[in-house]
Amino acid sequence: MDSSLRTETSSQSSSPRLDPVADKMDDNASVDSGFVSGNNSTASLPQVTFTKAHLHHINSQLENMHPMDILRFSKVLFPNLYQTTAFGLTGLVTLDMLSKIDAENPASKPVDLIFLDTLYHFQETYELVDRVRARYPHVKLHVFKPSDVETVTEFEELYGEKLYEMSEELYDWIAKVEPQQRSYADLNVAAVLTGRRRSQGGQRGSIPVIEIDNERGIVKINPMVNWSFKQVQDYVREHDVPYNVLLDRGYKSIGDWHSTSPVGEGEDERAGRWKGQQKTECGIHNKQSRYAQFLEEQAKNAERVQQEVS
Repeated sequence: MDSSLRTETSSQSSSPRLDPVADKMDDNASVDSGFVSGNNSTASLPQVTFTKAHLHHINSQLENMHPMDILRFSKVLFPNLYQTTAFGLTGLVTLDMLSKIDAENPASKPVDLIFLDTLYHFQETYELVDRVRARYPHVKLHVFKPSDVETVTEFEELYGEKLYEMSEELYDWIAKVEPQQRSYADLNVAAVLTGRRRSQGGQRGSIPVIEIDNERGIVKINPMVNWSFKQVQDYVREHDVPYNVLLDRGYKSIGDWHSTSPVGEGEDERAGRWKGQQKTECGIHNKQSRYAQFLEEQAKNAERVQQEVS
């Protein structure tokens, strides 16, 4: 992927030491063990707070609003607002809508993009990123890669080949969760726009427009939550939005090449992700606690092996 105008790339870890901690939440939030950086923490991110009743009221008001109006509302309400995207169809529609809102008010602060480059995206995805940058040159793109590596070769020298098969949880942490955590800390993110929709099914079937991620200390806004795949696709065609050519080959939800396949007729929109597995999310929308527990178990196993050797 070309790395020219208005693109910032980071594979430099701001968290060289990761320690499990128990974050004490308020009475309305669950308490979970998560991972935060030894040197930098999402606890330092700017806080946007709501009472439970106020959040319920806002969501009830936003529920039947057009995504463009939800985006206008979000730009006004939330400081340090970013859009996280893997350049899926819904994220591209959000980006195009934001560009139209910016044209309405050129003096308003644009919403930057955050792209987690796992290094294992399809070539077609990287080509799409270049086309998107050409179409929306005013939008700043922040690219975050796995810590301390720039290429697949470097990644596999560190972790071995096919880590995504050998240790899926560890792969998710290294390639997705840690870079996401780093992006939030480095950019001081308070709120993010996501491309999740209820019609995608699975864990997404009941998500609200606005939700609080207490573990990461941010607000997630799902502006397209009520739209169907057809509505998203119709918008892309009507407004000539750049899209991934894999969509013309039977793909609907596109992630890493090793865990994405075309969707059959009548199958769920995300049925092509991790086909044949129980898994439905890539890691960035899961609770951090599951990775904390996994890495803690890995450390204990390593310590046990070391003791047996010595």
